[in-house]
Amino acid sequence: MSTRSRSKPFKACRNCKYLVEKNVETCPSCGSKDFTDEWSGVILVIEPEDSEIAKVLELSRKGRYAIKIE
Repeated sequence: MSTRSRSKPFKACRNCKYLVEKNVETCPSCGSKDFTDEWSGVILVIEPEDSEIAKVLELSRKGRYAIKIE
C-alpha cells in the first residue's frame, strides 16, 4: 500500500461545506471565498425539500457537501 495521499478532486467551502471543483474561486452556494482541502465524507443532496438529512443539516441547495471540515 502506498503512503502517498491522493489528492481530492474537490475543495470544501469552510462556511457551508459545499464541495466545488478546485478551480472555483467563489462558492456558488453561499458566496464565500474561504475553501479547504482538509475535509472528509460526502453527502449528496438530490431533493433538498424532501430530504430529512438536508433538513437536519439545514441544506437547501442540491449538491455535494463535506460531512466534516478538518
